[in-house]
Amino acid sequence: MEKILIIDFGSQYTQLIARRVRELNVYCEIHPFHHFPAPDQDVKGIILSGSPYSVYDAHFADIDLDALLGKYPILGICYGAQLIAKKLGGNVMRSQKREYGRAMVHLLMTDDPFLKDVKEDAQVWMSHADTISAIPPNFELIANSGTIDIAAYKSNKGAYDKPVYCLQFHPEVIHSTEGKKLLQNFCVSIAGCRQDWTPDSFVESAIATIKKQVGDEHVMLALSGGVDSTVVAGLLHRAIGKNLFCFFVNNGLLRKNEFQQVLKTYEQMGLNIDGVDAGKRFLDALKGISDPEEKRKIIGEQFIRVFEEESRKLDHIKWLAQGTIYPDVIESVSVHGPSQTIKSHHNVGGLPEKMHLKLIEPLRLLFKDEVRNVGAALKIPAEILNRHPFPGPGLAIRILGDITEEKVNLLQQADDVFISALKKENLYDKVWQAGAILLPVQSVGVMGDERTYEKVVCLRAVESTDGMTADWSHLPYPFLASVSNEIINNIKGINRVVFDISSKPPATIEWE
Repeated sequence: MEKILIIDFGSQYTQLIARRVRELNVYCEIHPFHHFPAPDQDVKGIILSGSPYSVYDAHFADIDLDALLGKYPILGICYGAQLIAKKLGGNVMRSQKREYGRAMVHLLMTDDPFLKDVKEDAQVWMSHADTISAIPPNFELIANSGTIDIAAYKSNKGAYDKPVYCLQFHPEVIHSTEGKKLLQNFCVSIAGCRQDWTPDSFVESAIATIKKQVGDEHVMLALSGGVDSTVVAGLLHRAIGKNLFCFFVNNGLLRKNEFQQVLKTYEQMGLNIDGVDAGKRFLDALKGISDPEEKRKIIGEQFIRVFEEESRKLDHIKWLAQGTIYPDVIESVSVHGPSQTIKSHHNVGGLPEKMHLKLIEPLRLLFKDEVRNVGAALKIPAEILNRHPFPGPGLAIRILGDITEEKVNLLQQADDVFISALKKENLYDKVWQAGAILLPVQSVGVMGDERTYEKVVCLRAVESTDGMTADWSHLPYPFLASVSNEIINNIKGINRVVFDISSKPPATIEWE
């Protein structure tokens, strides 16, 4: 399968590069600069990302450029462009201040295929500290801006068998108005990608891969009720039919009535599925635990135990399927790698080692919106496909502090009021993810003539495409007031409702 290889030097925007490339129906993969696979005949082009590093750092992020130059078309973005300049005989100058924000780019070579149909004086987004002050020999300037002399440059014709392009701005961010066109020109016109990576083509290739990988062996899959695991089930069911055995665990931390509703939907899909009510064991194991990472580990351990018990009922199982997606993988990279570990993910870890099962993860290289598109191609029921993402540990990481059955009940009720109101007011599909968080504080309130001292609930709603970045949803004030009133008036134990207006980054979507 043809692809673009993205070498990640740690930029906060690297995932956006991948998103923009995939929006062009071109497959790409992100790999860290210190550990990326040797490119093969499937690699059509290479993109070098930005970075928080400086090329002047004592241990700056470096790669062997000589192994790549001339063999593949290369696009260096920001740090990638500075690294190329420094290593090939140009000059990079330390800046006294960071060049950050919007700029207008002026094209100097409009007949170049990389600049085809790119508008003159287009807005671009700068985000760099060092500045390229001189381009290397055998390169030529193709664009500048009002703020920097060297906005873009390229290798001279004939300098290398494959061209090298460099940008000292970020085409992947939405503020660069012609950025997607530049990426399209590089991937299609320069690298020659066919733009044939579509949901239907993914389904076809994934089913063929599953059949080849699994053969006649049996697969076990724990369903969560969410989009990811359900799409995995759809792919596996299409590939191996009745050799797929599913179960849906009630961990006591699901949304109100979710266990019964989702189980019914799965049965209507024709899946082999067992419902396992294990709520008490999870809550007992979590008693007195407040640390979010410890909560995750305990929940993961309890799931392993449930897996083991279920697998013993099915002693012919050889495979464990998981709904791991690309953001899970990226966010779980070591802090010493390109992307700092934000939090551990329930799908990324040594689960099969403890269970002695082989692992299959059909969605491991897909972003969330791509998973939904694949689900639509598989005709997954809309009530699941259009559901907001829900964390694997469930309400455990939306209850800050220790977890009790009383707190779970309170949060389930508040969450149900919020989600039901979003659906009633036709706002649910306009929000990417929403939920309520129970805070570990109490506040003074007045109800009638009585003083109350009860819990605080925070409402969280964000807009996103893949969960890697998100902005808070600007829900109407009358709607928020109505939800607040309904929660406070109908749920004894909550007397204050607040609304989270933090974006990711710097915050995360979930509070824990």
